[in-house]
Amino acid sequence: MNRDSRLSGVLHVLLHMAEQDGPVTSEVLARAMGTNPVVVRRTMAGLKAQGYVRSDKGHGGGWRLACDLQAVTLGDIYAALGSPSLFAIGNRNAAPGCLVEQAVNAALDEALHEAEALLLASLGDITLAALSADFHRRMLLRPQAQRGHDHGH
Repeated sequence: MNRDSRLSGVLHVLLHMAEQDGPVTSEVLARAMGTNPVVVRRTMAGLKAQGYVRSDKGHGGGWRLACDLQAVTLGDIYAALGSPSLFAIGNRNAAPGCLVEQAVNAALDEALHEAEALLLASLGDITLAALSADFHRRMLLRPQAQRGHDHGH
């Protein structure tokens, strides 16, 4: 089953960006996300439209955070990505007139809607600042020799 890891990848690069003093190029972010710079630029354009990042053009340019980490939640970033499907499972619709299929689909729909509401509420409670604080706590727990090496990679 394929999983959509865009939210995880974007959160990853946003935290990397929070650790930088200057702009970060699409190429550097692409390496951090394990993708290519075109995908990064497309993704970042959506975040820029929502005011979460900005871009500096020209030599020495790149992407910067343009938001307060305390004010932005994982739910905000999820929405900025276009609110992709949260679950890979769905209904079978091979025989819409089948009463068994209707009963199964109704139960699955209800369960999925409840799970989605719970997950979205949870994402709305977690700020980027909380992720950053967790990252810094984890860095402090690492042996001194490993600290600062590619932000914990």
